[in-house]
Amino acid sequence: MPEYPTPATAQDLDQRFAQIKPYMNATMAHYESARCLFCYDAPCVKACPTGIDIPLFIRQIHTHNAEGAARTIYDSNYFGNICGKVCPTEVLCEGACVYNHQHVKPIEIGRLQSYATSQVVNEQKRLFSPAPANGKKVAVIGAGPAGIACACELRLAGCEVEVFEAKEQPSGLVLHGCAPYKIANEDALNEVAWLQSQFGFNIHYNHNIESREQWQALEQQYDAIFLGIGLGATQAAGLRGEDLEHVSGATEYIEQIKLDPMSVRVGRKVVVIGGGNTAMDAASESARLGAEEVTLAYRRPKPEMKAYEFEYELAKSVGVKGLFNVAPVAILGDRQVEGIRLAATRVEAGRLQLVDGSEFDLACDAVILATGQEKRSALVAQIGGIETDRQGRIVVHPETFQSSHPKYFAGGDAVNGGAEVVNAAAHGKAAARGILGRLNG
Repeated sequence: MPEYPTPATAQDLDQRFAQIKPYMNATMAHYESARCLFCYDAPCVKACPTGIDIPLFIRQIHTHNAEGAARTIYDSNYFGNICGKVCPTEVLCEGACVYNHQHVKPIEIGRLQSYATSQVVNEQKRLFSPAPANGKKVAVIGAGPAGIACACELRLAGCEVEVFEAKEQPSGLVLHGCAPYKIANEDALNEVAWLQSQFGFNIHYNHNIESREQWQALEQQYDAIFLGIGLGATQAAGLRGEDLEHVSGATEYIEQIKLDPMSVRVGRKVVVIGGGNTAMDAASESARLGAEEVTLAYRRPKPEMKAYEFEYELAKSVGVKGLFNVAPVAILGDRQVEGIRLAATRVEAGRLQLVDGSEFDLACDAVILATGQEKRSALVAQIGGIETDRQGRIVVHPETFQSSHPKYFAGGDAVNGGAEVVNAAAHGKAAARGILGRLNG
């Protein structure tokens, strides 16, 4: 029997995807903020990629100054509300909390952050106003966390900013790739809309830049261009049977759940290939949508999974089972998925090898490949003059985020190969400062 029956209504979906970090009310926030020790040289601040002054904003919450707390947060991180929900706080700020050394529950920094920022977003409080126009124009490619953060910082300095987004809606993987029990679509869209109202940048949706001529036109019209292009589709695994019906890429599968969950076809027996956080989300969402049996198959031992331990525990809590030291050999079936062939693995001379004669078949009717995302190499090649590394990541200056093409700057997943929303937000803001440095001579 499945852990969850198949949802039939929107109310069922809301129950399946109830927020794992729900908003605090004022009383909860007051008492939780009272627990903070307001550490000098606080380790939580050092653990935050955007360097938010966490003790300060918690003190402001405790003194009933939620607006001031929100300003403190947004001064460092333009995705303050979103990051309060989707950040892996368990291994970042909360993981660094000194209470962990005393075996005491750490301060719920993420939920306090979301509490303060939601107040100003919901009440449409004005915290920022752009500087007078400085005559500079910048194009931002991609309305994800890196692109939006870059646009905010540039507008704050008085630049004219146009954002070009290939999809119909903003916020990148926050909207299209973060599990719905981590953040609701409404929260992601509301924060971006609030940022637009604060800073006044334009977003052109369904605007895909896909030719050298388009790039040349942008180069002529704008003083600088920021690439927040993220990553592409799920990488092919190169397996026989990968083209069968009901084989999905994890990124595409999660996006469909986020945008149109009632249309998603969920198998009775699902196998997810991979050991990263995306694999955990795909597995957990399958279980919540009514799959009878969900198996995570990972080619290495459990301690070597890239997924955070709390993500795996979350998946297990909804009935997902882990299968380690196995690698897929083929996906079985005639027209549709009927099973998957796996083989045991071991490490020999530092290399992962299949164990001879260890193959076995596992019956399933859906396979989800969480095998990473492709780099946007073809897109970058159209521009010309931009250096990439062996993994296809854009090479940038570590402080200014300027690429080898002086007019182009880049940040987020296109540069780091895939990290957290908070890292992308930090990149976008730093790149904006690099752009301003170049434009100001």
